Amino acid sequence: MREVHVSDITREIKEMVISCNYVLADDIKDGLATGVESEDDKLAKSLLSQIIENSEIAAREQMPICQDTGMAVIFVELGRKVAIVGGGLEEAINEGVRQGYKEGYLRKSVVQDPLNRENTKDNTPAILHVELTEGEQVKLTVAPKGFGSENMSTLKMLKPADGKEGVIDFVLDSVEKAGGNPCPPIVVGIGLGGTMEKAALLAKKAAVRPINQPSVNQFYQQLEEELLTKINELGIGPQGFGGKTTAIGVNIEYYPTHIAGLPVAVNINCHATRHATKTI
Repeated sequence: MREVHVSDITREIKEMVISCNYVLADDIKDGLATGVESEDDKLAKSLLSQIIENSEIAAREQMPICQDTGMAVIFVELGRKVAIVGGGLEEAINEGVRQGYKEGYLRKSVVQDPLNRENTKDNTPAILHVELTEGEQVKLTVAPKGFGSENMSTLKMLKPADGKEGVIDFVLDSVEKAGGNPCPPIVVGIGLGGTMEKAALLAKKAAVRPINQPSVNQFYQQLEEELLTKINELGIGPQGFGGKTTAIGVNIEYYPTHIAGLPVAVNINCHATRHATKTI
């Protein structure tokens, strides 16, 4: 059994919280650059160039890409042959978030109570998802989520007979209604199957997956490509001002479901789509 001390987890979470708020991930940079090359609309091309320039300034000056530095969503893949020592996993992660938002001068956006709205002042607690895996490693993924895009998330329990076309219609309707609110070009995460809550989690995982890593399932890879084309045909464009770069990526995650249902969840990320992964 391999031992991993909680101080290592706290350090990695802190560093990723800061770095992914300052530096755009490579897959997103590539997606935006592709958009600049393919855009015909002058305003859209200019906006995409400005987004890229903004990200370069943020990385160089070590400041956040966006004023909304998000609520920290953390995915942990915990090997069955790992023993966490020195404390608890959840507190180690929250301490990393706490230190990262303080030392990185990142806006604290979390409130303790959804109705009474008292700020926790350290951006904790994080949203934590833990999955047990084989082996002796701990894989940590940090995805700070701004709520301009999170508020555009949707979920619907389709009927099995709605099938693929029903999924496409729901995703397109969700993106069209979101319009410019989630700061396009967006990354669209789609969760299919499971139960209501499982579909939502799948959509979040899909939104975090790098856009240069298509589904390993050929059927869903083709559906990702089809949806990306159809979304960009909506004409929403960068920041909602028109153009053909509404989205730079569509990712789908799926899971077995009940014979009587077809859960579909859509999680939308803004053009920053902050995410970082490290393995201890």
